[in-house]
Amino acid sequence: MSEILVVKLGGTTIAEQSQVLAEVAAIARRRPVVLVHGGGKRITEWLERLGVPSKFEGGLRVTDAQSLEVAAAVLRGVVNSELVSGLRDLGVDAVGLSGVDGGLLIAERIPHLGLVASVVGLHRDLLDAILVGGQVPVVAPLARDQDGIVCNVNADDAAAGIAAGLGARQLVLLTDVDGVRDADGRRLDALTAGEAETLIASGVIGGGMVPKVRAALGALGWDGAEAIIADSSAPDALTRALGDPTFGTHITAVRPAHAGAA
Repeated sequence: MSEILVVKLGGTTIAEQSQVLAEVAAIARRRPVVLVHGGGKRITEWLERLGVPSKFEGGLRVTDAQSLEVAAAVLRGVVNSELVSGLRDLGVDAVGLSGVDGGLLIAERIPHLGLVASVVGLHRDLLDAILVGGQVPVVAPLARDQDGIVCNVNADDAAAGIAAGLGARQLVLLTDVDGVRDADGRRLDALTAGEAETLIASGVIGGGMVPKVRAALGALGWDGAEAIIADSSAPDALTRALGDPTFGTHITAVRPAHAGAA
Protein backbone atom coordinates (compact mmCIF):
# COMPACT_ATOMS: atom_id res chain seq x y z
CA MET A 1 0.00 0.00 0.00
CA SER A 2 1.28 3.46 -0.90
CA GLU A 3 0.99 6.91 0.64
CA ILE A 4 -0.72 8.14 -2.52
CA LEU A 5 -3.86 10.15 -1.79
CA VAL A 6 -6.72 10.08 -4.29
CA VAL A 7 -9.19 12.96 -4.01
CA LYS A 8 -12.46 13.25 -5.90
CA LEU A 9 -13.94 16.70 -6.39
CA GLY A 10 -17.33 17.61 -7.74
CA GLY A 11 -17.51 19.51 -11.00
CA THR A 12 -18.79 22.87 -9.81
CA THR A 13 -17.13 26.17 -10.68
CA ILE A 14 -13.50 26.88 -9.95
CA ALA A 15 -14.53 29.61 -7.50
CA GLU A 16 -16.46 27.08 -5.42
CA GLN A 17 -13.45 24.74 -5.41
CA SER A 18 -10.80 27.33 -4.50
CA GLN A 19 -10.59 26.34 -0.84
CA VAL A 20 -10.20 22.63 -1.56
CA LEU A 21 -7.69 23.30 -4.37
CA ALA A 22 -5.55 25.24 -1.91
CA GLU A 23 -5.63 22.24 0.42
CA VAL A 24 -4.75 19.88 -2.43
CA ALA A 25 -1.81 22.12 -3.31
CA ALA A 26 -0.53 22.10 0.28
CA ILE A 27 -0.87 18.32 0.64
CA ALA A 28 0.76 17.69 -2.75
CA ARG A 29 3.96 19.22 -1.41
CA ARG A 30 4.12 16.46 1.22
CA ARG A 31 2.75 13.33 -0.49
CA PRO A 32 1.66 12.19 -3.96
CA VAL A 33 -1.88 13.24 -4.88
CA VAL A 34 -4.16 12.22 -7.74
CA LEU A 35 -7.15 14.49 -8.28
CA VAL A 36 -10.26 13.09 -9.99
CA HIS A 37 -13.19 15.36 -10.78
CA GLY A 38 -16.81 15.09 -11.70
CA GLY A 39 -18.93 17.58 -13.57
CA GLY A 40 -22.52 16.50 -13.18
CA LYS A 41 -24.00 19.90 -12.43
CA ARG A 42 -22.06 21.58 -15.23
CA ILE A 43 -23.11 18.84 -17.69
CA THR A 44 -26.77 19.24 -16.70
CA GLU A 45 -26.53 23.01 -17.19
CA TRP A 46 -25.11 22.59 -20.70
CA LEU A 47 -27.68 19.95 -21.62
CA GLU A 48 -30.47 22.26 -20.46
CA ARG A 49 -29.10 25.05 -22.66
CA LEU A 50 -29.28 22.66 -25.60
CA GLY A 51 -32.77 21.45 -24.68
CA VAL A 52 -31.59 17.91 -23.90
CA PRO A 53 -33.31 16.31 -20.86
CA SER A 54 -31.24 14.57 -18.20
CA LYS A 55 -32.24 11.13 -16.96
CA PHE A 56 -30.83 9.25 -13.99
CA GLU A 57 -31.14 5.66 -12.81
CA GLY A 58 -29.83 4.60 -9.42
CA GLY A 59 -28.01 7.91 -9.04
CA LEU A 60 -26.15 7.50 -12.36
CA ARG A 61 -26.67 9.56 -15.50
CA VAL A 62 -28.14 7.76 -18.50
CA THR A 63 -25.95 8.84 -21.42
CA ASP A 64 -26.80 8.73 -25.12
CA ALA A 65 -24.58 9.87 -28.00
CA GLN A 66 -25.73 13.49 -27.80
CA SER A 67 -25.29 13.83 -24.05
CA LEU A 68 -21.92 12.02 -24.19
CA GLU A 69 -20.64 14.65 -26.61
CA VAL A 70 -21.63 17.35 -24.14
CA ALA A 71 -20.25 15.40 -21.17
CA ALA A 72 -16.88 14.86 -22.83
CA ALA A 73 -16.61 18.52 -23.80
CA VAL A 74 -17.53 19.74 -20.32
CA LEU A 75 -15.44 17.21 -18.37
CA ARG A 76 -12.25 17.22 -20.41
CA GLY A 77 -12.48 20.64 -22.00
CA VAL A 78 -13.99 22.89 -19.35
CA VAL A 79 -13.78 21.45 -15.84
CA ASN A 80 -10.43 19.69 -16.26
CA SER A 81 -8.77 22.77 -17.73
CA GLU A 82 -10.14 24.99 -14.97
CA LEU A 83 -8.81 22.72 -12.22
CA VAL A 84 -5.39 22.32 -13.83
CA SER A 85 -5.13 26.07 -14.27
CA GLY A 86 -6.25 26.68 -10.69
CA LEU A 87 -3.62 24.30 -9.30
CA ARG A 88 -0.91 25.80 -11.47
CA ASP A 89 -1.84 29.24 -10.11
CA LEU A 90 -1.11 27.75 -6.67
CA GLY A 91 2.35 26.60 -7.73
CA VAL A 92 1.41 22.95 -8.40
CA ASP A 93 2.69 21.30 -11.56
CA ALA A 94 -0.67 19.81 -12.51
CA VAL A 95 -1.28 17.68 -15.61
CA GLY A 96 -4.74 17.23 -17.11
CA LEU A 97 -5.86 13.96 -18.65
CA SER A 98 -8.85 11.63 -18.86
CA GLY A 99 -9.30 7.92 -18.37
CA VAL A 100 -8.97 7.56 -22.14
CA ASP A 101 -5.39 8.88 -22.21
CA GLY A 102 -2.84 6.10 -22.20
CA GLY A 103 -5.70 3.62 -21.79
CA LEU A 104 -5.63 4.71 -18.16
CA LEU A 105 -9.01 3.36 -17.05
CA ILE A 106 -10.09 -0.14 -18.07
CA ALA A 107 -13.88 -0.09 -18.22
CA GLU A 108 -16.90 -2.17 -19.13
CA ARG A 109 -20.24 -0.86 -20.37
CA ILE A 110 -23.24 -0.72 -18.05
CA PRO A 111 -25.87 -1.78 -20.62
CA HIS A 112 -29.01 -0.10 -19.28
CA LEU A 113 -27.32 3.29 -18.88
CA GLY A 114 -26.30 3.78 -22.51
CA LEU A 115 -22.79 5.14 -23.04
CA VAL A 116 -21.76 4.69 -19.42
CA ALA A 117 -19.03 2.35 -18.19
CA SER A 118 -17.75 1.13 -14.85
CA VAL A 119 -14.07 0.82 -13.99
CA VAL A 120 -12.69 -2.71 -13.80
CA GLY A 121 -8.96 -2.00 -13.86
CA LEU A 122 -6.14 0.50 -14.25
CA HIS A 123 -3.16 0.85 -16.57
CA ARG A 124 -1.05 2.75 -14.06
CA ASP A 125 2.12 3.46 -16.07
CA LEU A 126 1.06 6.98 -17.10
CA LEU A 127 0.05 7.94 -13.57
CA ASP A 128 3.27 6.50 -12.14
CA ALA A 129 5.34 8.55 -14.58
CA ILE A 130 3.48 11.74 -13.68
CA LEU A 131 3.71 11.11 -9.94
CA VAL A 132 7.41 10.19 -10.08
CA GLY A 133 7.97 13.51 -11.83
CA GLY A 134 6.45 15.32 -8.84
CA GLN A 135 3.36 16.35 -10.77
CA VAL A 136 -0.31 16.09 -9.84
CA PRO A 137 -2.54 14.24 -12.33
CA VAL A 138 -6.01 15.74 -12.72
CA VAL A 139 -8.26 13.06 -14.22
CA ALA A 140 -11.57 13.53 -16.04
CA PRO A 141 -13.92 10.52 -15.72
CA LEU A 142 -14.08 9.23 -19.29
CA ALA A 143 -12.96 5.79 -20.47
CA ARG A 144 -13.12 3.41 -23.42
CA ASP A 145 -15.29 0.36 -22.97
CA GLN A 146 -14.42 -3.18 -24.09
CA ASP A 147 -15.34 -2.25 -27.68
CA GLY A 148 -13.18 0.88 -27.69
CA ILE A 149 -16.14 3.26 -27.44
CA VAL A 150 -15.62 6.34 -25.27
CA CYS A 151 -18.05 6.36 -22.34
CA ASN A 152 -19.00 8.51 -19.40
CA VAL A 153 -17.84 7.15 -16.01
CA ASN A 154 -19.17 8.06 -12.59
CA ALA A 155 -16.42 10.16 -11.01
CA ASP A 156 -16.59 8.34 -7.68
CA ASP A 157 -16.14 5.05 -9.54
CA ALA A 158 -13.19 6.46 -11.48
CA ALA A 159 -11.53 7.71 -8.29
CA ALA A 160 -12.06 4.39 -6.54
CA GLY A 161 -10.64 2.46 -9.49
CA ILE A 162 -7.55 4.63 -9.47
CA ALA A 163 -7.16 4.32 -5.70
CA ALA A 164 -7.47 0.53 -5.86
CA GLY A 165 -5.13 0.23 -8.84
CA LEU A 166 -2.46 2.38 -7.19
CA GLY A 167 -2.83 0.79 -3.76
CA ALA A 168 -3.61 4.20 -2.28
CA ARG A 169 -3.96 4.31 1.48
CA GLN A 170 -6.69 6.96 1.40
CA LEU A 171 -9.49 7.93 -0.95
CA VAL A 172 -11.47 11.07 -0.16
CA LEU A 173 -14.79 11.56 -1.94
CA LEU A 174 -15.73 15.20 -1.46
CA THR A 175 -19.42 15.79 -2.07
CA ASP A 176 -22.36 18.04 -1.15
CA VAL A 177 -23.38 16.01 1.90
CA ASP A 178 -21.59 15.53 5.20
CA GLY A 179 -21.42 11.74 5.12
CA VAL A 180 -23.51 8.60 5.38
CA ARG A 181 -26.51 8.58 7.69
CA ASP A 182 -28.18 5.77 9.63
CA ALA A 183 -31.89 4.94 9.79
CA ASP A 184 -32.43 7.70 12.37
CA GLY A 185 -30.74 10.33 10.20
CA ARG A 186 -27.58 10.50 12.30
CA ARG A 187 -24.30 10.83 10.47
CA LEU A 188 -22.00 7.84 10.92
CA ASP A 189 -18.38 8.67 11.76
CA ALA A 190 -17.25 5.15 10.84
CA LEU A 191 -18.66 2.39 8.70
CA THR A 192 -17.37 -1.06 7.76
CA ALA A 193 -17.92 -2.74 4.42
CA GLY A 194 -20.35 -5.22 5.97
CA GLU A 195 -22.34 -2.48 7.69
CA ALA A 196 -22.50 -0.50 4.46
CA GLU A 197 -23.88 -3.47 2.54
CA THR A 198 -26.53 -3.99 5.22
CA LEU A 199 -27.60 -0.33 5.02
CA ILE A 200 -27.81 -0.52 1.22
CA ALA A 201 -29.81 -3.74 1.33
CA SER A 202 -32.27 -2.25 3.83
CA GLY A 203 -32.70 0.94 1.80
CA VAL A 204 -31.24 3.21 4.48
CA ILE A 205 -28.52 4.14 2.00
CA GLY A 206 -30.37 5.03 -1.18
CA GLY A 207 -30.37 7.21 -4.30
CA GLY A 208 -27.10 8.83 -5.32
CA MET A 209 -25.41 7.73 -2.10
CA VAL A 210 -25.48 4.09 -3.25
CA PRO A 211 -22.95 4.45 -6.11
CA LYS A 212 -20.84 6.69 -3.89
CA VAL A 213 -20.66 4.12 -1.08
CA ARG A 214 -20.13 1.26 -3.54
CA ALA A 215 -17.25 3.21 -5.06
CA ALA A 216 -15.77 3.70 -1.61
CA LEU A 217 -16.00 -0.05 -0.97
CA GLY A 218 -14.18 -0.70 -4.24
CA ALA A 219 -11.14 1.18 -2.96
CA LEU A 220 -10.70 -1.08 0.09
CA GLY A 221 -8.78 -3.90 -1.54
CA TRP A 222 -5.63 -3.22 0.49
CA ASP A 223 -5.15 -3.82 4.22
CA GLY A 224 -5.44 -0.55 6.09
CA ALA A 225 -7.04 1.36 3.22
CA GLU A 226 -9.85 3.78 4.00
CA ALA A 227 -12.34 5.80 1.99
CA ILE A 228 -13.81 8.99 3.39
CA ILE A 229 -17.04 10.68 2.28
CA ALA A 230 -17.15 14.31 3.39
CA ASP A 231 -18.73 17.70 2.69
CA SER A 232 -16.56 19.75 0.34
CA SER A 233 -18.16 23.03 1.43
CA ALA A 234 -17.08 22.73 5.08
CA PRO A 235 -14.07 24.80 6.16
CA ASP A 236 -10.76 22.92 5.72
CA ALA A 237 -12.75 19.96 4.36
CA LEU A 238 -9.88 17.92 2.95
CA THR A 239 -7.55 18.51 5.88
CA ARG A 240 -10.27 17.56 8.35
CA ALA A 241 -11.28 14.49 6.33
CA LEU A 242 -7.71 13.22 6.57
CA GLY A 243 -7.07 14.15 10.20
CA ASP A 244 -10.37 14.18 12.10
CA PRO A 245 -12.11 10.78 12.55
CA THR A 246 -15.35 12.58 13.46
CA PHE A 247 -15.53 14.57 10.19
CA GLY A 248 -17.40 12.85 7.37
CA THR A 249 -17.83 9.09 7.24
CA HIS A 250 -14.71 6.91 7.29
CA ILE A 251 -15.25 3.57 5.57
CA THR A 252 -12.93 0.61 6.13
CA ALA A 253 -13.06 -3.10 5.37
CA VAL A 254 -13.30 -3.89 9.07
CA ARG A 255 -13.44 -1.69 12.13
CA PRO A 256 -9.95 -0.89 13.45
CA ALA A 257 -9.22 -2.44 16.83
CA HIS A 258 -8.81 0.98 18.47
CA ALA A 259 -12.09 2.38 17.13
CA GLY A 260 -15.30 2.48 19.06
CA ALA A 261 -18.84 2.16 17.80
CA ALA A 262 -20.00 4.55 15.13
